[in-house]
Amino acid sequence: MRYWDASAIVPLLVEEPRTADARAALTEDAGIVTWWGTRIECTSAIARLERAAALTPRQATQAIEVLRAIAAGWNEILPAEVVRETACRLLRVHPLRAADALQLAAATVMAGGRPARAGFVAFDDRLRDAAGREGFLVGP
Repeated sequence: MRYWDASAIVPLLVEEPRTADARAALTEDAGIVTWWGTRIECTSAIARLERAAALTPRQATQAIEVLRAIAAGWNEILPAEVVRETACRLLRVHPLRAADALQLAAATVMAGGRPARAGFVAFDDRLRDAAGREGFLVGP
């Protein structure tokens, strides 16, 4: 089982340099496990691309529709005290932003505290490094 960070989901929604890698990783997975806040992070990324004129309004709307469809079938780690406590610990150990710490904490909960048995899909280098140091099998 692999956990999917928003940085790996966004290339499934809009064409980016890592889109082929994200699609290949999804083909290998039975499904996506991610955090409750991932849909918000993905929507933020789409809106940022639209504001920067990298996406037209129509492309942004289509990306959000694809996001809704994918999100309807993924498994979410819900906000919980264990996620918050783990994220706070991770922030003290790794140079992460708050949302990335929450993603990694949710992955840790998904893995039942045994990250060596779980994969972690992300394209953010800082988060990939932290996930690797926590013991996850980082890909793709």
